[in-house]
This record gives sequence, structure tokens and C-alpha cells, in this order.
Amino acid sequence: MGDSRFSHQWCYLLFLVCLLLLIRAEGGGIPITIVETAKAKGAVCLDGSPPAYHLQRGSGSGINNWLVHMEGGGWCDDITSCLERKNTYKGSSSKMEKTMGFSGILGSKQAANPDFYNWNRIKIKYCDGSSFTGDVEAVDPKTQLYFRGERVWQAVIDDLLAKGMKNAQNAILSGCSAGGLAAILHCDKFKSLLPATARVKCVSDAGYFIHGKDVAGGFEIENFFGGIVGLHGSVKSLPPSCTSKNKPELCFFPQYVTQTMQTPLFVINSGYDFWQLKNIMAPSAADPKGAWKSCKLDLTKCSADQLKTVQDYRLQFLSALNTGAGSNPSNGYFIDSCYAHCQSGSATVWLADKSPVVANTVSKRLLYLHLHSCFPDSLLLHLHRFFLLTYLFSVFKSSFI
Repeated sequence: MGDSRFSHQWCYLLFLVCLLLLIRAEGGGIPITIVETAKAKGAVCLDGSPPAYHLQRGSGSGINNWLVHMEGGGWCDDITSCLERKNTYKGSSSKMEKTMGFSGILGSKQAANPDFYNWNRIKIKYCDGSSFTGDVEAVDPKTQLYFRGERVWQAVIDDLLAKGMKNAQNAILSGCSAGGLAAILHCDKFKSLLPATARVKCVSDAGYFIHGKDVAGGFEIENFFGGIVGLHGSVKSLPPSCTSKNKPELCFFPQYVTQTMQTPLFVINSGYDFWQLKNIMAPSAADPKGAWKSCKLDLTKCSADQLKTVQDYRLQFLSALNTGAGSNPSNGYFIDSCYAHCQSGSATVWLADKSPVVANTVSKRLLYLHLHSCFPDSLLLHLHRFFLLTYLFSVFKSSFI
């Protein structure tokens, strides 16, 4: 028998080579931009370091088009969790990688990203833990934590405006997860900062977190979001059209914010978003005996009753979508049944030979999704919505062409 250690090392090296080739093919090596001038405005990460972003310039017909994407990465709702983030890339620009590659919606290859490949594409780094909403002036000398997410967002946008975004013809504010929520919370403000003639839309990928009931019959997620809003002083940064009618913590939920949003929004989400199933439907606080521990990590391990609860959560999600983003006819959405979280950043999901599309037959798409374990057989009955919403997505995108 051969040396298994050598075999494993060879496989690992091969994996690294393939990864590097993929990054290079999709626009790797994009340098980080540190906004040093932001410190004078108090616009800093949790540790007091200046904010940062990655920019790949547009070309040709996309020279005056801008896609600003906000990174995700959860939140911190108390001092302990914020201190844990403070000395990582989630809380300090000094800990961030100096270069990165773009893919998916940010990709630079026309074949893989035909609509946006030649736009000015930006990824704003996430280092505040509040979906870019915090604004507390005081800094506790004991913790040296800065809650300035809103200022960070504004400082980066100001820097981009000065670099040409003030002349934008088309612009999209997008984000994934906590960044997807930020895209909703900042959407109208983003539009207000751009030329009146610019066509502006927002895209939230896996950021439509719902005010959902958990398995204990409560709303533990409301307490969690309330902790974020209170700690970071987010109230004054949240859309006033929402806070004037609701408790501040409710305005961290897109279903309430989108009811009064003016700027067109497109939502990409799964009805079975794995973060929401784990943290909204079955958070640890609502499941002290751990009955849901295996199920929420692997749907194939759910009992029949648990699967029914999972499917009921999807209905909660669709209801929250319909009363929120769905109430505005200018909005669009793509809701699939994948056990996934964030789908626009991957080249294989965004647009590839095997990506789900409308033009091919339904049987081919069913086979592809089933083979890749996108969802258990018991959920296949929801696919008709998947293909309908694929069509809606294509209509929404065509308005930019």
C-alpha cells in the first residue's frame, strides 16, 4: 500500500492549486483600500481601526455603473461577543486579508456574470457587528469598543462617491446575510446620495430575516436583535419610516422596513435558510434539551413532526415576505427551497452550466437539485415556486438592460 500521508498531502496541494486558479480566473488579487480619512469622522471598526473595502474598476459600457456589496458575518449583541470579534477580521481592518478574489455577482468574467462583470464592483468589509447601523459616541475605556457601524458605511460611500460613484448611471446596493440586511436598512439612503437620474436598486441575499416564532412558541430572535439595536445605538440609524410606527428592534426585521421602502428591492433567499432554521426557528434558548440539535444541522435527520415544523417555518417566511417586500409591486424576489444561506457569491450558483434556469426542462432541473442534496424529497412539492420566481428574477434584471 502507498503512503497515505503523501496521498493526503498531494490531494491538499492539488486542492490549493485549483483554489488559486479559481480565484485568479474570477478576479483574484484585488487589493484592500483602507479609508484612513474616516478616523477623523469617528468612522471606525470595533477596535478603532479605519474601515476598508475592495474595489475592482469597471470598463467599457459599465464604466458608470456601480455594484456595492456589503459583506456579512453575523452580529454581536453584548460586550462579550463584541470583544470576541474585536481582534479578528470581523472587528478590525488590521486583521483583514490584503487582497481577495471576486466571484458570483461580483465576478469579472462575462460568461459567468454577464450583467455586472464590467461594472465598478465593490465589497465593503464588515467590522462593526451591527449591519452597519451603530452610532455611539462614547467609548468605554475598559473595553475600548467602538460602536460606529453607520459612520463606517457613510465613510465608505463618501469615498466611493469621490471616486466616481457620484456620476453613476446605474447602481445596486447589495449584501449577503448581515450585509443583506444592511442592504435593506440603507437602501433608500443609498438612493438619496446618488444622482436623481441614476437608476438605483437594492439586492438582499439571505438577509430577509423574519420575525418568526420559534419551536417554544416565543420570539427569541426579537430579544437578540433588540440587544444589537440597544448596544450599538442603532435607533437613529434605522429607517425613520419604520421606527415612527414600530419598536426600534422590530425595524431590524425586513418585513417591517420594506413596507415603507421607496427604492426597488430584490430578495434572494431560501425558504429553508439554514441560518434562520438554526437561529430563529430552533435557537438553543428555545430548545434547552437539544431535541432539534441534529435536525437543524441536517434535514435528513428530522422526524416527520420536525419536518412539518420546518415546512411551517417556510410558510411563516413567505407570509413575512408577502406582507413586506411583496407588498410593493416594484420589488422582486427569488425564493428557492435549498438548505442554504447566501447564494449570489458563488460562481457555481450564480450562473453556470448546471445552475437552475427557466429555459431547460423541469425534469432536468429536478434531477440536478436532487442529486446535489439541495433539499429532501419531502420538499420537492414546493418547486413550482422556484421556477416561477426564477422568471421574476429574470424580469427584474432585464430592467437594467
